[in-house]
Amino acid sequence: MNNFKNKTEKDLKKILADKKKALQDFRFNISGSKTRNVKEGKGLRKEIAQILTELNRAFQ
Repeated sequence: MNNFKNKTEKDLKKILADKKKALQDFRFNISGSKTRNVKEGKGLRKEIAQILTELNRAFQ
């Protein structure tokens, strides 16, 4: 499990951008039937939500 609580705002924003790009790639690959692990999308969405929650809670 990732611990986002001890990251800086800059680090969280970079990780968030990377996770959003990974989710976009996942969605593109699943439409072309290249992805076999369909649970990966759920995990990416969960991590994005955790990062956004931490950004809103700690830095607002």
